[in-house]
Amino acid sequence: MFTPNSLGIALLMMITSAICWGSWANTYKGVKNYRFELFYWDYAIGIFLISLILGHTMGMTSNGPSNLPHNIHSADAGNMVSALVGGAIFNLANLLLVAAIDMAGLAVAFPVSIGIALVVGVISSYILQPKGNVVLLGAGVICALIAVVLDGKAYGSLASAGRSVSRKSIIVCIVSGVLMGLWAPFVTRAMTRGNTLGPYAVAVFLTFGALLSCFIWNIYFMKRPLVGEPVRFVGFFSAPASAHALGLLGGFIWGTGMVFNLVAAHFTGVAISYAIGQSAPMVAALWGVFAWKEFAGAPGKAKVYLFFMFVFYCLGILLVAKANG
Repeated sequence: MFTPNSLGIALLMMITSAICWGSWANTYKGVKNYRFELFYWDYAIGIFLISLILGHTMGMTSNGPSNLPHNIHSADAGNMVSALVGGAIFNLANLLLVAAIDMAGLAVAFPVSIGIALVVGVISSYILQPKGNVVLLGAGVICALIAVVLDGKAYGSLASAGRSVSRKSIIVCIVSGVLMGLWAPFVTRAMTRGNTLGPYAVAVFLTFGALLSCFIWNIYFMKRPLVGEPVRFVGFFSAPASAHALGLLGGFIWGTGMVFNLVAAHFTGVAISYAIGQSAPMVAALWGVFAWKEFAGAPGKAKVYLFFMFVFYCLGILLVAKANG
């Protein structure tokens, strides 16, 4: 299987992962009159398909024991279950994130939710696999927390400009963030305990767990949606091909980021790879502010908060990357 042989290649893969994770939601923003609960079926199929495609290409560059089929046959069943559980937890967190994007926009939902996830994920992953400078990792986590607070204050300031501000969306972001940070330890276990799963195999089991859990989480939210009226499956089958294509594309983008992040973690350790990948909120916020104009007409102090949010996220990324040294 392909794995990076230098820190430079690993960092490039982690940065690509962050761009993918921060950009996939644009595909949802691009659909019209297609509820996120229906869009999510296409997305979940997309993340599983791309993990299979990359696993059977990049994950099979040799015939050794590390290639995808051999790795799956030799790995402990407990590690497979751990990756499946991690996928189910991720899926619930991501569904809540998409709901928050629907309510508050990219520039708010991503930084708040994923910023909290970064804190939870880095701490729990480091406990399981203590790799990297703990002081620098801690400083990076603090910077991420400051960035979350600043983004929340920027969102709150929209009320003074006559824009609607949803407290419910912030609560959903917080719950999503905590859950989003909890799947990383399951992946860490699958990659570090006993007969381990390699990064490509982890991606396959994690995304398969996410797809299977849609039959629990997504069906629940279709019947009891956080936004709007209940949704029926008939809407999925009557949706235009372009909507399904955007859902699959969103899954392909996110799934590529996931595989790259896990492959980089094989070199740097999960805590560091996860943290840099979770810098995705900075990318998402840029899309929200500049492409989707989510803060158009906002007061000056909102823009100041956003500026310093970007500064602290950048500082957090640099600190976490330096921790590998």
